[in-house]
Amino acid sequence: MEDAAGSILASLGRVRLVDLTACEGLPTDNYKICVSTLMQSLAQYSAAIIQLPPAEGALLRSGLDSAGLFFHQRGYNSGEAVHLDDAREWCKTSGYYVDHQMWLETYDYRPGVTATEPNGAMELPPSGLPDIFAVLGKVSRDILDAISFSLNLRSCAFTDILDNIPLRSQEVSSSVLSACCHSRPSFVGARQHSIASQDDGQLLIFSDQDQQMDKTFLTLVRSDRSGLYIKDMHGHWILVDGDLGPNDVVVYPGLALYQETAGYVNPAVCKTEVGNLQGCMFGRCSLVFKLMPKSVARLSGSEMTAAGHGVDAQFQVPIPVNDFMQTGHYVDQLFPKDTEPSSHAEQDSASFNSLMKKKNGSIRTKPLPPSKRLRLEAQRVLKERVQDIADKKGIKLRFCNIKECESHIRSLDSPCENIRTEIGWPQGVPFVHPHDLPNKAKLGFLEAYEPGWTASQQEIDRSQPQ
Repeated sequence: MEDAAGSILASLGRVRLVDLTACEGLPTDNYKICVSTLMQSLAQYSAAIIQLPPAEGALLRSGLDSAGLFFHQRGYNSGEAVHLDDAREWCKTSGYYVDHQMWLETYDYRPGVTATEPNGAMELPPSGLPDIFAVLGKVSRDILDAISFSLNLRSCAFTDILDNIPLRSQEVSSSVLSACCHSRPSFVGARQHSIASQDDGQLLIFSDQDQQMDKTFLTLVRSDRSGLYIKDMHGHWILVDGDLGPNDVVVYPGLALYQETAGYVNPAVCKTEVGNLQGCMFGRCSLVFKLMPKSVARLSGSEMTAAGHGVDAQFQVPIPVNDFMQTGHYVDQLFPKDTEPSSHAEQDSASFNSLMKKKNGSIRTKPLPPSKRLRLEAQRVLKERVQDIADKKGIKLRFCNIKECESHIRSLDSPCENIRTEIGWPQGVPFVHPHDLPNKAKLGFLEAYEPGWTASQQEIDRSQPQ
């Protein structure tokens, strides 16, 4: 994922699903452009916008309307099932739950489980959930295939750790579709909460402590009102659903994808705000589809290793999915704590200008550590220069093991000699993934494909404020 960080998108990437769906044969230029846009958006904003075909968009809008009516007709009952977020029950939730602290009501639709009321009667769900589950499940797998293509993984690289299509007899889906309702007025009134702002009527119900990372491969979200914030690559909160078209959904990656791609695809850090709902009888309704690994699978970096990517030791030990789901993962463990803007509204309106100023060099941020910068730049050059040369010559890049290649570069008949010559690999630099090269070798690699790189970086360093 980091290799896309060298490019700047002025706003959240938006791609059409029809252009992102893989076909047999060689990839089209349009497919490559869409995959590149998707990956750049995930790298910068940890999210992207997917435009569905009109029929699927209409289905989601109808589902949102049905969810609003479903929650509206429910009376408040303090004895309703409370969502305790028990990690051991991650693949068993189904039916109606309520989180009183968050003013959040949820109906989980999980194929293979029949939801029941507390009295044992079958619970009637919002309409259309099975069809929506099928649509968003297909969409999420198409997106996952696009990510596989970008990472040069084999086709359907994640199939073995996803649910069967269709589910077999007695199987229960690990993935889940949730219809959610935040701050339904009748529910809030019954709970007698009063967090409304004294100044402007704004209702901000989620604090910074409530930021979360989903343990999914991918999460797809469609809401009837904006309010979903995700941290961008600079640690700023960005409103990601404030400019959605009628057929758009937001997609963001989760911790399972981060683990399976050995850290190459960062998980989104997100939270929800609910603004002024005065005059709204339904609250803020959302449809949230979570593509999950199946419970009996194991997460490992084996596919990344097979594709020639460098895999850190922490990702090389397979971990059972059930263990992974029951392990605590905290934002501060993956990302340093950032100073956040005081107002989300100010951050959202300034996000475009901030990126443009950064691109034009009129604002500066704290420079990356040299080793981190080298790694990012080497990954970028591999993607933008080396891979392009290899594609044009029909060469499949298969990198060597660094220990073995130390002898290869001193031999005239080594296994990688022809490939190194064809793509102009620098002399004396082992033919391994740039991720694994020592810093001195990374410099040689960068200078070979971008002559003058060192001088340009020194110029950037001198221009940075002391």
